[in-house]
Amino acid sequence: MKTLRLALLILWICTPAAAQTLDRIVAVVDNDIILDSELSAQVQLLVINNKIDPNTPGLKEQVLQSMINEKLIVAKAIEDSVTVTDDEIQQQLDNVIQQRIQQFGSEARLEEIYGMPISRIRREFRDEMRKNLLAQRLQQQRFGGTQIGRFEVEEFYRTYKDSLPRVPEEVELAHIFMRPKVSEGAKAATTAKMQGLLDSLKNGADFGALARRYSEDPGSAPQGGDLGFVRRGQFVKEFETAVFALGEKQVSGIVETEFGFHIIQLLERRGDAVHARHILLRIEKTKISDDATIALLDSLRQHVLAGESFAELAKKYSERKETSMIGGELGTFELEQLDKGTFDAIAGLKEGEMTRPVRLVEGNSYGYHILLLKKRVPAHSMTLQGDYRRIETLALNLKRTKDYQSWLEDLRGKIYWQSRL
Repeated sequence: MKTLRLALLILWICTPAAAQTLDRIVAVVDNDIILDSELSAQVQLLVINNKIDPNTPGLKEQVLQSMINEKLIVAKAIEDSVTVTDDEIQQQLDNVIQQRIQQFGSEARLEEIYGMPISRIRREFRDEMRKNLLAQRLQQQRFGGTQIGRFEVEEFYRTYKDSLPRVPEEVELAHIFMRPKVSEGAKAATTAKMQGLLDSLKNGADFGALARRYSEDPGSAPQGGDLGFVRRGQFVKEFETAVFALGEKQVSGIVETEFGFHIIQLLERRGDAVHARHILLRIEKTKISDDATIALLDSLRQHVLAGESFAELAKKYSERKETSMIGGELGTFELEQLDKGTFDAIAGLKEGEMTRPVRLVEGNSYGYHILLLKKRVPAHSMTLQGDYRRIETLALNLKRTKDYQSWLEDLRGKIYWQSRL
């Protein structure tokens, strides 16, 4: 059940400001309207995301009916006094705008395409974002607590047994992960370079200009190091501690994280979210560092082969904190969804066997890990005994869908709407 999209926002992204003209109204819902430009943008978005023929018969009418449904939900949310806070609206809007900045390469380019400054973009689309969040909240309130009993699951299975999808082959994996350690010489050289940048900032250099020229974070460097608004809990620990300790416009000292050295500037704080920018310099790792990490992992592999517990070694040595504390458990994965490196590494393993050290790339960083194949489940047809949770999820989703459709029909009978397509 899709909530209201920012169709007009997408349209303005795709259409130069000079080409925008007055629209005709294609639908009225309660006190709101749907414009032809909004409908065209939604159709375009659907075509791009789903790779379908834009000339599909009935496509425009289908999309319009979906938009009417979304407007009905917003009207009901307003009627039921559902509320969202200004901070929630601003955070969501900032996230969308930041995505568009990254998509188009710079804030200046986005402003050029919109034909207006960022400040006005936020004002123009604030109400649309508010409606979007209202619809989400109402649906969560109404359907988030939907439950299903065992009898309903069994009835669902009996009814749809022959049409349920097959379960693909799955593997349960655990790992021990390590990052190559940098040499003291490389660390000292990077520290000296970063200190030079920090001195330049103290002498009045432009932060954004330095970030564009020197930062080694490809995701933010073109935007002058701008990271947009980010809530607490999204940064790595050292970065988060530093950024939340800053006052607005204040620049940090040199901050070290697993990614390298950072200089951070806090631009704005809104409650539990911060708008920051940074300069990142990575510390060069050498083949010697890689070889030492591979050798250590090979040694741990030999310890497991000699009878030691893989889980206990993972707890002691693995540098992936979220998995080390649970013995290196990665979970269960469909074989066909694994990345090529992992797939190739475990393809010939039997249950209980391990890989040799495998390189693992994580964004702009990397490390090495050994993988343990704990369990392999062949592809099979679903059964209540072996796949109850999977069947329960399918049954619950169908129940929610039916309840949602019934609710929409009720809204269509109680709230005024009219299509003018």
